[in-house]
Amino acid sequence: MKVKNIMLCATAVVPSLAWAKELPNIIYIVTDQQTASAMSCMGNDDLHTPNMDKLAQAGVLFRNAYCSTPLSGPARAAMFTGYTSHEVGLARNGTPIPDSLRTRTLGTLMQNAGYDCIYAGKWHVHTASMPDKEFGFTTIHPHSDNGLAEACVGFLEQKHTKPFFLVAGFDNPHNICEYARSQNLPWGNIEDLPQNEWPGLPLNFAKNPYDADVISYEQSLNYSAYPTRNYTPDDWRRYRNLYYRLVEKVDAEIGKILNAIDKQDLWKNTVVIFTSDHGDGVGAHHWNQKSALYEEVVNIPLIVTLPGKKNAGKEMPQLVNNGVDFFAAVCDWAGIRLPEGLHGVSFRSLAEKADPSLKHQDYIVTETTFDKGGNTRGWALRTSRYKYVLYDKGRYREQLFDMEKDRGEMRNLAIEEKYKEILLQHREYLHDWMKLHHVAQIRKDVHTIPGVNPE
Repeated sequence: MKVKNIMLCATAVVPSLAWAKELPNIIYIVTDQQTASAMSCMGNDDLHTPNMDKLAQAGVLFRNAYCSTPLSGPARAAMFTGYTSHEVGLARNGTPIPDSLRTRTLGTLMQNAGYDCIYAGKWHVHTASMPDKEFGFTTIHPHSDNGLAEACVGFLEQKHTKPFFLVAGFDNPHNICEYARSQNLPWGNIEDLPQNEWPGLPLNFAKNPYDADVISYEQSLNYSAYPTRNYTPDDWRRYRNLYYRLVEKVDAEIGKILNAIDKQDLWKNTVVIFTSDHGDGVGAHHWNQKSALYEEVVNIPLIVTLPGKKNAGKEMPQLVNNGVDFFAAVCDWAGIRLPEGLHGVSFRSLAEKADPSLKHQDYIVTETTFDKGGNTRGWALRTSRYKYVLYDKGRYREQLFDMEKDRGEMRNLAIEEKYKEILLQHREYLHDWMKLHHVAQIRKDVHTIPGVNPE
């Protein structure tokens, strides 16, 4: 596949040994399909995540972090290429990275900057496991949660003569997909709790009466992904229970890595970044899985633990995209100039200054193409107070929510005249973003955004 309009600078110059020793190690722990609220440190008493909580206590927690795309392959492609996935033809799972980018990924840049780059676990761009000696990485464990933490511990226990970039890609709580399909869970089944111990339903369990109808249409097309259409309330409670137990299961695995960091005294010169590629509906709006732009799906965990545990326990409200902004931040810590043509904004200074009032970026965007053959596209643009959602077709395809008063997205302000000016402003923001990222319109004479003239 040829990729247009991509210009990248030459790879970084290998630093001197003295400079390399000053660079921090970077450990990247990423789960799959974990919504931001699925941690006890976020005030959720339906689960207990002592190790994620430990990271939050030692680091900086970003409450308004969003995925680049709510689908595994495209989300991870953004993390490791620095481009929005649709911008470089990576909008769906199973799509390989274009040849023009294969030697210009984050791993390659880090390797050229003097880092030992190690990958363990899920890759999914496009193969399940990271191919050994490709994309700048040495692979020490395939796509499997079984034994992944132990492989990472074994690496951390080795003697290191240069800084390292270690990626630990866990699959859970993604096994909720197999559970919903009544299949065995890949990394071992877990014990269910008695019904009277299942969590209750979320406050936004009901659908917004002015929700985009294309979401229900996409749900009807794909029984494999959405076998929950006829779930009873108790079915949803059991789903939520199993989901939270899977989060606890992966939390225990993460704990093994944190214990190794403790034992090897690595905190003093290591940046630990914890996040997830996207979330899960968890029953909100009767939704399971990803693809839709509901808050539970696109708002993901992001915790950054700095060397020496600087700013431990701080929380930040600024907007962060954990795809393109992650790429920019890792380059920032590694002393790599961001390649030309990339637009991610590093969150390093936010973590290091830990000032909630610090101005960062006015908005971020999550884009989607529905999974499993669906053809609906959509965009969620988040500003400090509002979230604007646009799908490319259907009734009520335009949504606007006040995220201070209505984080559950139950009142669509796009249909109310008094919010017209706010709606128009958010349309303009999305229009600017689409131009910057070369988003193709429906037709030359029809712009995707309502009220915006084709150019």
